[in-house]
Amino acid sequence: MVVKCEQVWREISNYLENEVSPELRAAIEAHVVECKHCTAVLDGTRNVINLYADERLFELPAGFSSKWHRRLVEYIPRPPARAYGWLVAVAAVALVSGSFALVKLKVPPTPALRSYHAEPGRGVPGEMIVAVSDGGKTFHVPGCRYLHEEDGVRLVAAAEAIKEGYVPCTRCLREYLKR
Repeated sequence: MVVKCEQVWREISNYLENEVSPELRAAIEAHVVECKHCTAVLDGTRNVINLYADERLFELPAGFSSKWHRRLVEYIPRPPARAYGWLVAVAAVALVSGSFALVKLKVPPTPALRSYHAEPGRGVPGEMIVAVSDGGKTFHVPGCRYLHEEDGVRLVAAAEAIKEGYVPCTRCLREYLKR
């Protein structure tokens, strides 16, 4: 039986606890003799198990705790002055109340575009007459050769077409796109 590194790593715990079949144990041992990486993984796993299984406790030298505490106090920054704390609190209150004020503003909703990948037009004159097809997603200059005439074409103002979610044709109304 031949094993690969991944199988050794997967079974290493079972191998160390003698919970693998004799064939697999022999294959893992043969692999570890050949593979330096798996030897290191096996040795490292044994070391970790030995460290956690060790019941001895390490005694710290007398006075270690107080010395350590003094060193930590030296490196911990001092708390800010009280005036600074009040300033931060007032700023937070102002931000929260400002957020509520912004939410209450009545902003006209942007119409949902008929095409997910389309970009709305910029600076399209609202009174300009454009052609739209009921099944389409774009508005065109009347007579545009890319207008799908099989879907009931109608003429409307550009402002109305935008309100209905149509976007400018990328070919005949290119100057109104931000490209």
